[in-house]
Amino acid sequence: MSGAATDIAVIGMSCRFPGVDDLDGFWRLLLDGGSTFGTFPAHRAPLPDRTPHPDAATVNSGSFLDAIDGFDAEFFGTPAAEAAAMDPVQRLGLELAWEAVEDARIPADALAGREVDVVVGAGPSGYELLRRLSGSDQDDHYAVLGSSGALIANRISHLFDVRGMSLAADSGQSSSLVSLALTCERIRGGAVDMALAGGVHLIADPEAGLGLANLGALSPDGRCYPFDARADGFVRGEGGAFVLLKRLDRAVADGDHVYAVVRGWGVGSGGATSRMPDPSPTGQAAAVLAALKAADVPFDGVQYVEAHGTGTRRGDPAEIAGLREVLRHTGRGAPLVIGSAKANVGHLEPAAGIVGFVKAALCLDRGHLVPHPGFRSPNPEIPDFRADFEILRASRPWPGTPQRPRRAGVTSVGMGGTTAHLILEQAPGTATEAADPSPGAPGAVPWVLSARSEPALREQAARLRDRVSADPSLTAADVGHSLVTTRTAFAHRAVVLGADREDALRGLGLVAAGTDAAPVVRGTAGGPPGPVVLVFPGQGSQWLGMGQRLYAESEVFARSIDACARALEPWLDWSLLDLVTGAESAPSLERGDAVVQPALFAMMVSLAQVWRSLGVVPDAVVGHSQGEIAAACAAGALSLEDAARVVALRSRALTALAGLGGMNAVAAPLAEVEERLARWPGRLSVAAVNGPASTVVSGDLEALDEFAAAARADGVRVRRVRIEYASHSHQVERIREQVLAAAADVTPRPTPVEFHSTVTGGRLDTRELGSAYWYDNLRSTVRFGEVVAALMRERGGVYVEVSPHPVLQVAMEETADTLASPPLVVNTLNKHDGGAAKILASAAELHVRGVPVDWRAVFAPARPHRIGLPTYPFQRQRYWLTAPDRVPDPQPAADRPDLATEAAARALVCAETATLLTAKDPDLAVADLGARSDETFKALGFDSSMVVALRNRLTAVTGVRLPATVAFTYPTPRQLALRLFSLLTPTEPQPPDTAPDAPDAPDEGRLEGRDDDDLYALIDRGYV
Repeated sequence: MSGAATDIAVIGMSCRFPGVDDLDGFWRLLLDGGSTFGTFPAHRAPLPDRTPHPDAATVNSGSFLDAIDGFDAEFFGTPAAEAAAMDPVQRLGLELAWEAVEDARIPADALAGREVDVVVGAGPSGYELLRRLSGSDQDDHYAVLGSSGALIANRISHLFDVRGMSLAADSGQSSSLVSLALTCERIRGGAVDMALAGGVHLIADPEAGLGLANLGALSPDGRCYPFDARADGFVRGEGGAFVLLKRLDRAVADGDHVYAVVRGWGVGSGGATSRMPDPSPTGQAAAVLAALKAADVPFDGVQYVEAHGTGTRRGDPAEIAGLREVLRHTGRGAPLVIGSAKANVGHLEPAAGIVGFVKAALCLDRGHLVPHPGFRSPNPEIPDFRADFEILRASRPWPGTPQRPRRAGVTSVGMGGTTAHLILEQAPGTATEAADPSPGAPGAVPWVLSARSEPALREQAARLRDRVSADPSLTAADVGHSLVTTRTAFAHRAVVLGADREDALRGLGLVAAGTDAAPVVRGTAGGPPGPVVLVFPGQGSQWLGMGQRLYAESEVFARSIDACARALEPWLDWSLLDLVTGAESAPSLERGDAVVQPALFAMMVSLAQVWRSLGVVPDAVVGHSQGEIAAACAAGALSLEDAARVVALRSRALTALAGLGGMNAVAAPLAEVEERLARWPGRLSVAAVNGPASTVVSGDLEALDEFAAAARADGVRVRRVRIEYASHSHQVERIREQVLAAAADVTPRPTPVEFHSTVTGGRLDTRELGSAYWYDNLRSTVRFGEVVAALMRERGGVYVEVSPHPVLQVAMEETADTLASPPLVVNTLNKHDGGAAKILASAAELHVRGVPVDWRAVFAPARPHRIGLPTYPFQRQRYWLTAPDRVPDPQPAADRPDLATEAAARALVCAETATLLTAKDPDLAVADLGARSDETFKALGFDSSMVVALRNRLTAVTGVRLPATVAFTYPTPRQLALRLFSLLTPTEPQPPDTAPDAPDAPDEGRLEGRDDDDLYALIDRGYV
């Protein structure tokens, strides 16, 4: 059975070997015919003074990573104690799984909750030896999680929150390829959407390989020569690889990059056809034939086989014999090219199969066959080798056509006889098609980066800069689009806003250097930012040419302006489009409010639409004076047609008040202004309160002049607002009937967006936004400062002034500054920068503070492609088990002190407690614990492992058998001493064997990602 609906696509891969950090590094090694062989690093020796063994040189030769003690515990949410207890194969498995998902160009958080299998082939690294040497096997509560083989898959499933099968497979050296075949079967059967399959192999103690040396399987000279006359054994290797798999038809539909297609697979055992551990040619042939049948391809159509190829005396001839059985059975005539990655990176044992798989997939994807290192002449135990097989000594192009696509087989054999073979084929379309280059995105291009820490963010920027600099074909749009569609957003964030590719590269350099300067916006997203509040001002934000540039740059803005123009057209004698586009026939803004107010309304409503297109959707709106009309429209409380009618007719009515009054902006608090206004009763009033020291006075012109002169004489700053009437004053009463008529037919409606009224001073049911409200909006004092202050104080949030130029931002920031945690305030455009780049800069400020922004909308017009990006730069620190500093041995039971009294038992417990505390921190000043015997061990400084160590010491001194959790049940030295005394003198009454009251038990399903305090609590409650 084969076809797009049943074939399996390889959409993501990762690998790690000595000197090889990623797929590109592995490919360079393969193309160059290089190898990674060396000797075990001296600094990693678990027992440097070990007595030399005759095979020490053999087991110390291999392909070894320089260090395996590093781990980014912060990234994976792992407490330090747990990280140290984890077998390093678990740590490397987590990293490689993450990199495979990132390589697949899928945000890791997009997998959460999905049916995705995780199957891993791995074996113990020998870390248990270090656990015993360090003594942590006796008192480490994390040891069971750190040593369990199943946990390598389980931790990965937990990392991505995926719900498919989570399995650590062990079929010997074929484990990882068997894992891969199993996941392919599950995907083909419809059990899961995708699968992560992989393998990891690490060697904490090279002398664990002495058994293999005794068996004669290891190469004495530290080299591996598969199929060569010099073949005398394999070389052990370290590292691993992972792949992400998906059904081919879905991968094509989703636009995934497909490295290769798995067409078929076969897995079986040789049974008793050979003597264990000798490989079985019959078993290998059966697996290959099963894979060919499942793939429905002839063996003649397979041009290359990545063989198991261990370079052992028995293994190579047996494998060739098995392939010759397949040749005879299928009638293949042409020689078959074979190779083995073990000549490059050694034998990774349980991970060997996945290594060969990744090598073959890279060759298929990149259209080249690679040389086989060190091959000179065929193994003489394989007769007529060249008649049927070819081994390459140099790289060779590997052409493929739709009629004859590139195909490869991959074999892996377990020592116990389990063999897996898979048939791979080049991805569809790669023979004849190439992606069309995408056009660059117009205007500013945001490159959005994030990491879990500041150092990782800087390294992320540096790695991206190096990648893009090295490949001129990468467009700014493709890079930016890939950053926002293929990567998970973490707390430490930066947005680089470049006008072009080179500008963006310079910005990356600034981020890499940790510099805060344009065009970079940086910040940290903490907890939920709170509601998004869009703020719509009244008069004063207009300027000549506003909207003209944005109308040309933003399709969303242009569509909204067009819609506003249609809605306003019945009520205006001028053209909004002429005004926005700067046509010669455009009316002047100097014509007064009959032009300014409708124009500002259209600008604000359309800018709100631009914010919505970027995913910034308001939770609440606040409007200032006429801005409430735009706020109601943007919130959905008024239709565009209703809002346009109100703003147009109301602004026309205001012309009757022109020249009769005006407004003064006063830099003083409300109470002071009201006190001053007492001199002009009935002539002046408070029009608006914008902030703690920002008030607007409205009324008669002569009184305004007198007010300003008196205030200035007292050192108060006053300026006349550029408006020709006195709104929010007694003068508005003259046009009451016209204003009511303007809104007479309005039909307000409910909306999920909160409408916070600056007329009533609080949240308002939008169904009350009838004609009476719109008169009150013009007549009453604008309580803007009061509304914003209450929102900021009670809800926090972020505040976006939606206008062509900020006029309320300063007042809002003054209000924010009065709070312990000031909320973020940003604007939209200004008269010096009226283009899309300014909006993106403000969006960047929101994003780096944790507000969700849909950056994809920015790149959509450029039709960009998802491209490969550098994977996450893990910030590794050393987590390793080592022998602790010597803690004085407890007094042996035979010499134990007289514990005939409770006081004596308490003295013993306090002494042993002090010994452990000073061993943890020699500089710790431990007070007389007798005086602190009622404090809990946790308060005294104990962690979970020290509790068990105390149990061990007390048992050694007293000879009394105590459970590991005794100090959780009796959590103070006094309670523990009383319990110890009761066990030594059982005739005395014993305290109840119950734990003290504790907080509610934590969720049993959330054991991962905790710190040691959480584990302490779990043990205390009996969960662990």
